[in-house]
Amino acid sequence: MKTIAIIQHARHDGPGYLGSWLQARGLAFTVYCMFEGATLPPHASAHAGWCILGGPMSANDPVPYFDALLERIREAIAADIPVIGHCLGGQLMARALGGTVQASEHVEIGWSHLEVIHPEATQWFGPEAQVGTTLPLFQWHGESFSIPTGAHWLARGVHCAHQAFAVGSKHLAMQFHCEVDEAKVRTWLELDAHELTGSDSPGVQQATVIYPTLSVDVARSHAIAGEIYAKWAQGISSS
Repeated sequence: MKTIAIIQHARHDGPGYLGSWLQARGLAFTVYCMFEGATLPPHASAHAGWCILGGPMSANDPVPYFDALLERIREAIAADIPVIGHCLGGQLMARALGGTVQASEHVEIGWSHLEVIHPEATQWFGPEAQVGTTLPLFQWHGESFSIPTGAHWLARGVHCAHQAFAVGSKHLAMQFHCEVDEAKVRTWLELDAHELTGSDSPGVQQATVIYPTLSVDVARSHAIAGEIYAKWAQGISSS
């Protein structure tokens, strides 16, 4: 049986809650640790689904494996093999589909409330995600994607407009990090504290704001992530 491919770009940006969610449902996955020199399979059909995680690099950087990864994303979407992208992963999906990646209106770090703007959002974020409602989700990025032609723009933020888009019924690109768990957030805050203290962006929260309610905020995020991953996994089971 084919596994789900998880593309990990950086040591401290692993699957997090996504991995836990998949394991709990018996969905096998293969993690490609690109930061350790992993080689991508030659064809997207090697896997039942493709998940691309975030990372510290720009989607526009001349990273050696990016061209191959962009091609795998295009192949997967063309073959209706489900693809989901988190942050950098969503940006790479946009690039693969003819969109662009550029500096965000504001750097975003911490929790933000995203406004639902398309009726299709209920299919991905759950029945309560009606147009006009907000979703509390975690951010850590300085760039953002355009919405590719033919994609549906699902959610927008105050400090960064383009937060999520869907392509067909099986593919989702996100600017946010719904995969974070408490351990992942704490690691980022410890390793990259300078990105918070050195920023004057209105989209950046300080660690003193994030830590006190972290458990509650992560639990809310996991509820939304569970809806997202359940919808995405439906595509895997039918592909």
